[in-house]
Amino acid sequence: MNRQQLIEMIDFTLLKPTATKDDITDFCNTTIEHGFRTVFVNPYYVTHAHSILSEHGIKVGVPIGFSLGGATTQTKVAETKEAIGNGAEEIDMLINLGALKSGEFDVVENDIREVVKAADGLTTKIIIETALLTEDEKVTACKIIQAAGADYVKTATGFNGGGATVEDVRLLRSVTGPDFGVKAAGGIRTYEDAVNIVEAGANRIGTSGAVALISGEQSSSTY
Repeated sequence: MNRQQLIEMIDFTLLKPTATKDDITDFCNTTIEHGFRTVFVNPYYVTHAHSILSEHGIKVGVPIGFSLGGATTQTKVAETKEAIGNGAEEIDMLINLGALKSGEFDVVENDIREVVKAADGLTTKIIIETALLTEDEKVTACKIIQAAGADYVKTATGFNGGGATVEDVRLLRSVTGPDFGVKAAGGIRTYEDAVNIVEAGANRIGTSGAVALISGEQSSSTY
């Protein structure tokens, strides 16, 4: 995998809660400079990021139900629709972990399905926080996500412990099959990490340390 191939797979993120408007502006300019295709910012900054990046053909994505997943479905749907109205073109939604752990699989599937419906054809990725799940729960989550019509399963937010591992990515790929999206995020700090994750089956990488990653440096980022 060469540098350009990696650049095209990266979702560059700035999701820290203390990010200022100036931070977002600098982040967007860095995105343009390095040629990343998609960024993720918190909902409050979608409009601002979109105003800078849209003329460059760079998509703005938004996390939904971030970073715990416990919001009601109605809230997640409203958040999705507002973000899209503000210019968001990709959706990363955190699964309802409590409902999944409770065995309320119909609730989990409906939660995802309603957000997918609200996204109206936009790419939708569902975060499952692999570090917080058993292997059986990871398998179940993947099956629910596919049944609900989403486009990707995503490993982690990077905010709730753990992150992407080769073993988890390999598992998710084995469950979803070759044609479904697998996004690895959380703790991918080096170019070598990225290569290993892609070889395990990821076809999208989320990181706030994208510049260091493509430069062959070590990122200190955990998300």
